[in-house]
Amino acid sequence: MSQTKHYIFAIILLIVTTVFSQESISDDPEMVQNSIDYHIDESKKDVANYNYFEAQKKLDEALALAEKIDNKISIGIIYATKGKLQLLIEEEDEAIKSLNKAIEVQRLIDDNLNIGESYKTFGDIYLKKKEYYAALDSFKAATTKFEEQNLEQKMADVLFCEGIAFMHLDDLKNARIHFEQSISLAKKHNLLRTQSNALANLAKVLEKQGDINKALLITDESLKIAKEQNYPEILSNLYLMLSKTNYNLNNFKASSDFLKAHLKLADSLRLVKRENLSPEKKIQYLINDQIENNKRQKEELAEANSKNDLSTLISILSVALITILSLLTLSLYKNNNIRLKTNNMLHKKNSELIIAKEKAELASKTKANFLSTVTHELRTPLYAVTGLSNMLLDENPKPEQIQHLKSLKFSGDYLLTFINDILQINKIEANKVELEPEPFNLKKKIKNIVLALNNSALDNNIKIHFEFDNNLPQNFIADQLKISQILINLIGNSIKFTKDGDIWIRVYKIDQKDNTYTLRFEVEDNGIGISKEKQENMFESFSQGSIQINRKYGGTGLGLSIVKGLIDILKGKIYLKSELNKGTTFYFEIPLEYTEKEEVKETKPSYFNDNNEIDLTKVKILVVEDNKINQMITKKILTKMNLNCDIIDNGEDAVDMIKTNNYNIVLMDIHMPGISGIEATKIVRTFDKELTIFALTAVTIEDKMHEFDEAGFTDIIPKPFKQEEFEKKLFNALKAKAPANKSA
Repeated sequence: MSQTKHYIFAIILLIVTTVFSQESISDDPEMVQNSIDYHIDESKKDVANYNYFEAQKKLDEALALAEKIDNKISIGIIYATKGKLQLLIEEEDEAIKSLNKAIEVQRLIDDNLNIGESYKTFGDIYLKKKEYYAALDSFKAATTKFEEQNLEQKMADVLFCEGIAFMHLDDLKNARIHFEQSISLAKKHNLLRTQSNALANLAKVLEKQGDINKALLITDESLKIAKEQNYPEILSNLYLMLSKTNYNLNNFKASSDFLKAHLKLADSLRLVKRENLSPEKKIQYLINDQIENNKRQKEELAEANSKNDLSTLISILSVALITILSLLTLSLYKNNNIRLKTNNMLHKKNSELIIAKEKAELASKTKANFLSTVTHELRTPLYAVTGLSNMLLDENPKPEQIQHLKSLKFSGDYLLTFINDILQINKIEANKVELEPEPFNLKKKIKNIVLALNNSALDNNIKIHFEFDNNLPQNFIADQLKISQILINLIGNSIKFTKDGDIWIRVYKIDQKDNTYTLRFEVEDNGIGISKEKQENMFESFSQGSIQINRKYGGTGLGLSIVKGLIDILKGKIYLKSELNKGTTFYFEIPLEYTEKEEVKETKPSYFNDNNEIDLTKVKILVVEDNKINQMITKKILTKMNLNCDIIDNGEDAVDMIKTNNYNIVLMDIHMPGISGIEATKIVRTFDKELTIFALTAVTIEDKMHEFDEAGFTDIIPKPFKQEEFEKKLFNALKAKAPANKSA
């Protein structure tokens, strides 16, 4: 009995001491805060030693203290730290919940620094879940907060993580930019772990881009830091990288040594993590908690037995049972509410998506109609400008008029190029550009492009150097027109922004699988260069270095956007390297299929000048055109080709003329008063299926092309046309029916 009294006295003393100490601590906020900070610091030490569940326990204790004194800064930090820890122990969903709580508290008190940290951890979670675009969004949000606080040292780690996301998305250009920026900031603020990590991953990018030597140098730099600072995870990754690189370089012994070092270190790390992340460890942690609970319950039961008070025991059990049932009921109620809210949200989002889809379709149709109308209205007067300027230049103008006419022709050609660029971008965005592969000589093709652009280069006192890998074959199958357009745009760009300098064009192999070669094309100049800020947007439409550059050098800002679109269609990638006042290098990689076939040389027909096949005196052409200037220009062009024509200015009369006359070709405008050219052609096709009808039109929008096919046009001649192409189409159409002409 006396022993029981001693126990009771000891318990009472312990309770009094605990209460007194707690009251003392709670009375002194500074002591509570010190205790919170101590628990957080200890949890970080536990994480460093892989004691994750001990760290979690300390954070729970810190949270209880912080909530007791309602210290919102500490509550936010603890929830954010818990989120990081839960990510480490592979509880991503729990980590998201903790971070949401952290951000909720941090927003209440405008704790922008720690909000940035929370967003950064969100990005890490999405990286782990392989949701890379979501990760980039979170890192961008973190960047905004850190920039507001001018925290460059925090930016280094965010830039590194963004680089990892871009690397997983195979966007090596952006990955490289972000790793290089991360390294720069890490060096500035002596952040050795981030520096070593970023160097290691930059080496991976460089190796993928084919720059093996530079990759090895950077790997050595990263390895040195990782060894000096003892970063085992980074060392393990570096050993594996070096093993693969040396294997590819046929250094098999070095490859084997690095692989052994990697396996040894990886096994050691895996063993430590397995011990601290295993289900058994987590279960043991939960069991320890349960043992403590059982201990308390036994003490309560022992106390109840010592008093022989059965009613106390029943009360305890009843309260416990009621509590459990209440919690279950509350849980079911909350789950039901969540389910209802989720369903409502899904219905709402579904409705919003349907509306957005309808708006997008309407916008697409509106865009097509707008482009159709605008290009028609622009091309129609341009037909007059280019046609008249060409004719006047051919008619021996006065010497003082020649320069004015050339300026007029240049302005017309510039506007036409601009319109064609807009239309091509529209086709690229609509995925309506078709590939036309054919055998061609790549080396010869590039030489011809260089020759064509050499005069422009000489005007700027530029020397063009062309280097073609001697080990490369020259004949490939590809869409040579698109490759030409890419190179003309890139070389033309270099000529435009270089003065008294050099341009280097290089072509070499970076990979080969069977007959498919992956080639790298480089266009390098030592011109004005591009600032880092402008490089991000260089491939967007209407993007140029600045307004001043646009005014000084001219251009529409569409060339690089077209280049990017065409390279994507050719299943390639383009990259940019530049520095202000030092020059720019554009390089792109595309797959090309080798062929032994020689390029098919097209013999240019003489058309109407040396014609022995067609009796032009019997050829009759009907021009259907409502614009008086265009009527005069078309008639004059046809007269110069020794072709006779009749002219009608509307669709109804055109149908009547075709019924009563035997025409060989009809040149039909589309937009006219009364019935359109499309409607007139449909009527003609009801009684004449064979007549050659060309749509002589300024409408060239891809979305409208099917209307011309359905109406029954033989082909389309876009206005304003190149005279050579116009002659070619007319000659081929007449030649196809030459026997009929002779017998007529």
